[in-house]
Amino acid sequence: MSHPSLHPSRTALLVIDVQNDFIPGGQLAVPEGDVIVPLINRLGGQFNQVVIAQDWHPAGHASFASSHPNRKPYDVIQLPYGAQTLWPEHCVRGTHGAELHTELDLSHAQLIIRKGCNPDIDSYSAFLEADRTTTTGLAGYLKERGIDTVYLVGLALDFCVMFSALDARAAGFNAFVVLDACRAIDLDGSLAAAIERMQVAGVGLIQSPAILA
Repeated sequence: MSHPSLHPSRTALLVIDVQNDFIPGGQLAVPEGDVIVPLINRLGGQFNQVVIAQDWHPAGHASFASSHPNRKPYDVIQLPYGAQTLWPEHCVRGTHGAELHTELDLSHAQLIIRKGCNPDIDSYSAFLEADRTTTTGLAGYLKERGIDTVYLVGLALDFCVMFSALDARAAGFNAFVVLDACRAIDLDGSLAAAIERMQVAGVGLIQSPAILA
């Protein structure tokens, strides 16, 4: 997919899960997750339309290893909607860990969309929950505003950013992931697999100078 010029009324920046629990020192830290924050702020200045996605789990969420006896983080179990990786408790709504990183400076963002709120269903994607049928409403929001192209940054590249990008494509949007404004967990080869899945789906993989130059 070729990289279009930024058209202010038709493009949006999606900022995925730049929250304390995904930053080094947090409960589910992504290596160097804090390093990308200044770059995300710079990129945000190039967009009139910015949407922030925020993991917002109730306590005892089904995706937490602590919710399942004799299970530990990163085990994979079967839930009614399919395979689920179990995570350390993270981004529990109302906690410091769930708050956006304090240095994230995107005051012109017009929407914060919270996901993972259903206690029984995980939600990596900002568009669809993990049952792959329950929508967040983000696609409709963007379409009603005339947006046809989204750029994605944030955490983690190989989970929430990837699934959001794939679902953006499935919903009919042009989608570009700004690789240097993301960081990955890279769990058992998940980064390489994510890159391949995005390429197959037609997600553009770019670097920030393509926008900032």
